[in-house]
Amino acid sequence: MNYRNDIRNIAIIAHVDHGKTTLVDALLKQSHVFRDNQNMGEFIMDSNDLEREKGITIMAKNTAVQYRDVKINIIDTPGHADFSGEVERVISMADGCLLLVDSVEGPMPQTKFVLRKAFEKGLKPIVVINKIDRENARVAEVLKATQDLFLELATDASQLDFPVLYASGKRGIAANELKTVGSDISPIFDCILAHVPPPQIEEGPFQMLVSNLDYDSHKGKIAIGRIWRGKLAPHDRVVCLGAEGTPVEYEIGEVFTYLGLSRFSVAESAAGDIVAVTGVDKVNIGDTLASPEQPEALPRIEVGEPTIEMSFAVNTSPFAGREGKLSTTRQIRERLYKELETNLSLRVNDTDRPDTFLVKGRGELHLAILIETMRREGYEFEISKPEAIIKEIDGNIMEPVELLSIETRDEYIGILTEILSKRQATMTDMRKDEKGDVHFEFRIPTKGLIGFRSAFLTATRGEGIMNTIFLGYEPRRGEITSIRSGVLVASEEGKTFAYGLDIAQGRGLTFVEPGVMVYEGMIIGLNARGNDITINVTRERKKTNVRASTKDVAIKLTPPLKMSLEQAMDFINKDELVEVTPLNIRLRKKLLTETQRLRIMGQERRARENEE
Repeated sequence: MNYRNDIRNIAIIAHVDHGKTTLVDALLKQSHVFRDNQNMGEFIMDSNDLEREKGITIMAKNTAVQYRDVKINIIDTPGHADFSGEVERVISMADGCLLLVDSVEGPMPQTKFVLRKAFEKGLKPIVVINKIDRENARVAEVLKATQDLFLELATDASQLDFPVLYASGKRGIAANELKTVGSDISPIFDCILAHVPPPQIEEGPFQMLVSNLDYDSHKGKIAIGRIWRGKLAPHDRVVCLGAEGTPVEYEIGEVFTYLGLSRFSVAESAAGDIVAVTGVDKVNIGDTLASPEQPEALPRIEVGEPTIEMSFAVNTSPFAGREGKLSTTRQIRERLYKELETNLSLRVNDTDRPDTFLVKGRGELHLAILIETMRREGYEFEISKPEAIIKEIDGNIMEPVELLSIETRDEYIGILTEILSKRQATMTDMRKDEKGDVHFEFRIPTKGLIGFRSAFLTATRGEGIMNTIFLGYEPRRGEITSIRSGVLVASEEGKTFAYGLDIAQGRGLTFVEPGVMVYEGMIIGLNARGNDITINVTRERKKTNVRASTKDVAIKLTPPLKMSLEQAMDFINKDELVEVTPLNIRLRKKLLTETQRLRIMGQERRARENEE
C-alpha cells in the first residue's frame, strides 16, 4: 500500500458553540492563503446568510491550506445535532479529525455523537481543548471527562492514544502544554502532520465517492469528493454508479482542487486529494465515479433516519398568491425533491392530497432552515405542526427518544422540572457547582421536545443552554396534553384598528399591530384562558358629534408579540397552520370559519360520548 505524504485530510468536529468556526478562521488566516492586506473578517467559512444570522454552521464545507509543503484538506462540519447528517455525509473523506471540546462545558451530547462516527470511520483523533482563556475554564476536569468519553466509545486500544492540544481560537493560539503560552496556531498544524496518517493509495484505475454537490450557473452540477484510486483529468471518460447500480457514462469537464476559499482548475489530480468535477449531470451524493475499465462502486453513504415530520402544502388562506411568486403545487414539489439531492437527512413523500407533501427531518431546526430558505427564495406555502415519527417495530408501536442536556442556574430547577414532567421526561443526571450553575440531563420522547425550546427560554429568562441528541426508539407512551392557552381568532377580514385591538388586549396578548390586514380564521393573539375566542379586531370607534376627551381618543396598546418561524412552529396546535410567505409569517386555524370549527368540535364530542 502506497501513501501520499504531501496531503492530509482532516475533519473538524465539535458540539455547537465550542469554537469550531473561529478555530477554522485562525487556521486559514495563519496559513497565509489570503493576502496580507485582505480583511476576511470572522466566520469565514459560514458564507450562507442564515449561518451568519443564526451563528451556527449549517452546511459542511471544504477548504485547504498549505503548510510545510503539505496540503491539508480541511472539512468544516456543523455542530448542531439537527444537522448531524452533514457530519455523516462528509466524514468519510477524512483520515483524521480535530475534536474540539469547550474548556468550560466539556464533552456534550453532540461531542459523543461525532466522536462515535469518527471511530466508526477509523479516523485518527486529535483533541483540542478550546477557549482556555475563559475566566471559569476547568481544563483538568474537561480533559478527564474527555478521556472517559474515549474509554466509553473506543473499539480499539489504539484509539485511546490521542494527542491533546490547548487552544484559544479567538486569539489564534495553541500549545502542546497548558502551562505553555502559545504564540500562534502552528502547534495544531504540526500535530496534524505528525499524527494524522497520509492518505492510503490503492492500485488501480480511477475511483471516487461523491460526498457533496454544488451548482454553478455556467458549469452546471459540481460533484465533490475524495479520489480513492487512480487519477482524473479533464475529458476523461467515467461511469457514474448510482443507487440503482446501472452505470451511466460521462465525460469529465473540469477538475478543481481547493486552496483557501477558492477552487482552482488543475490538469490532473490523483488519489488522496479532495476534488470537485464538472460534466456529470445526473450524479447524487453517495454515488461512485469510476473508470469504465473497472466500474466498482464504493459503499454508499448512510445517515441516520429522521425523527420528526410535518406537512408542506399550497397556501389556502384568503391572502394566497399575494406575496409569493412561487406558490403552485408543481413549484413546491420540485423544490422539495430538489432539496433531497444535497440534504441526505431529509425525506419527502407525496400524500393522498396532491397539494400536500409530508416532509421528515432530524429536528425542528433542520426543517425550519429549509422553510426559511424556501421563503427567502420567493416560495409561499403553509406548514403543519411538527410531530414525532411513530414506527412499528416487531409488532410494537415505537416512538423516538432523545437525551436532553441543560445548563442553567439552580434557581430554575423547579420550574424546568415541572415543565419537563408534563412532557414525559425522566431525569437521569444532575450536577451542581459552587457557583450556582447546574447541569442536568433528561430522557425525553421527541414529541415532548416539540415546543419546549420557547418554554425553556421563557422559564430561564435566557440564562440557559439546551442540547439534544437522538438515542433510539422506545415503546410509545400516551399523548401529551396541550399546555398552551387558547388563542384569539379574527372574525372578520380587513385592516386592524387600535379600537378593536384594545378590546382584544382585554382578553389576552396580541400578535398584530394597527394597520395590518387580517382574515377570518387568522390567529391574532393568545387568550389568557384555555379556550379559543373569535374577536373582531377590524372594529373602529363609532363616530359621533360629541367631542371625546383626549383620554378616550388616545388608545395605548401593549406592543404586539412578534414570533420567529421557529417560535411559530412551536406555538401552533394540531388544528392550526403556519402560513409562510416571503413577507410574512402568519398563524391560522385549519378551518377558517367558526361554524366549521364548532361543527367539528360537536362531532368529536359525540364520538367520545359514544365510546364511553
